[in-house]
Amino acid sequence: MSIKIYHNPRCSKSRQTLQLLEEKGAQPEIIEYLKSAPSKAELESVLSLLNLAPRELMRKGEAVYKGLNLADNSLSNDQLVSAMLENPILIERPIVLANGKAAIGRPPESVLGIL
Repeated sequence: MSIKIYHNPRCSKSRQTLQLLEEKGAQPEIIEYLKSAPSKAELESVLSLLNLAPRELMRKGEAVYKGLNLADNSLSNDQLVSAMLENPILIERPIVLANGKAAIGRPPESVLGIL
């Protein structure tokens, strides 16, 4: 089974989710998305698997969210996706992909349902 985790090693929830996967015997592909941002197609695929609109996957507490005025409801989904690609810190974390499904590890146990 192929498992991927969009991971930020500085985030406690991301570390806890990775640890939980490893405790379950998984050896996930670790994607440090802050160093290697997903492509537009990858991000759109994740959004589709999560059944979320771009803004729903954004970390609204980040300074860049406020700085770019991303709460503006007139912004299109394409504009929001572009903002996440240019500023990957905006992407909620961690995200786990497995078995053609995706889950956000908040709380970490929420990813167990897709394994």
